[in-house]
Amino acid sequence: MQTQNVTEELHRVLTSISAEGKEPTVALIKARLSIPVPMPAIITTLKSWKTSNNVPKVEVAVPQTAHSVEERIAQLEAQVQALTARLEQLERK
Repeated sequence: MQTQNVTEELHRVLTSISAEGKEPTVALIKARLSIPVPMPAIITTLKSWKTSNNVPKVEVAVPQTAHSVEERIAQLEAQVQALTARLEQLERK
């Protein structure tokens, strides 16, 4: 499973919230993130930020694409061939 480092994104959001003079909360952080981050990761990051003004390294799982374009094309071509053969068989009856 591939992961994506979201540490910089979290740091950017926390710095932005603090620069506005607001107290960072889980809700504010989650609302401003451009990528989905699980709640436990946000909570851990927020606790670390409040105690040491530091963002720990955070990685989240990257959703995998179902199939590559080439695989999808190959599957569709096979499906077209199967349907064409079936249609020809039905037409012969």
